[in-house]
Amino acid sequence: MKDGGEDRSFPAQDDQTDIAMENVNETGKTEYKPRRIGIMGGTFNPIHNGHLIIAEDVREKAALDRVLFIPSGQPPHKPGSEVAEAEHRFEMVKRAVSSNPHFEASRIEIDRTGPTYTINTLLELREMYGGVTAIFFIIGADVVPELVTWREYEKVFSLCEFIAVMRPGFDESEFSETIRRLSEEKGARIHPVRSHLVDISSTDIRERCRKGLSIKHLVPASVEEYIIKNGLYRR
Repeated sequence: MKDGGEDRSFPAQDDQTDIAMENVNETGKTEYKPRRIGIMGGTFNPIHNGHLIIAEDVREKAALDRVLFIPSGQPPHKPGSEVAEAEHRFEMVKRAVSSNPHFEASRIEIDRTGPTYTINTLLELREMYGGVTAIFFIIGADVVPELVTWREYEKVFSLCEFIAVMRPGFDESEFSETIRRLSEEKGARIHPVRSHLVDISSTDIRERCRKGLSIKHLVPASVEEYIIKNGLYRR
């Protein structure tokens, strides 16, 4: 894949791939299940415009029907004191994605008790969507070498594909070799995709809140309003 050119990291899709499948459930009602869904997981502490920009860019390039934003419940790698309450983070995500018909906020992890692991989420999603729907887990390219440290990573590889987002300036010297090795040795399916450089971080937003500085245009207006109203990240 080259800068400015057509993204060739995904196989060509027929005209029916990027539309929802229609099914009739046991009650006789029509249900629609997307053929291709993307997963944006994370603490979202808080969600910001950078998350939304990357998700929309990836959605178009990967021809995704839907992108699920899944805030983590109890992240296993972060102390609880560093993370806003799950309900606050979910409410901010819900507000942030409400204007995009292709985005959806999911409670699948915050409603689960105990630490959050990707394998549990993927198993639940597979049960919800069935085996026909393709699931693409969106991660930063820098996370790729860490995938083998994830709980039951080989099973994770069998349940989903990965979209590895490369931002401008990313060092690709060892990246392609890592993808090749994980593919051949572990069966991972990883699609590298170039996306926009969005220099916004949740850490910076929390720090600005603590200092009483503006976060306008760093987060959606509805999220800014929610943070101010609920006094989040003030200390």
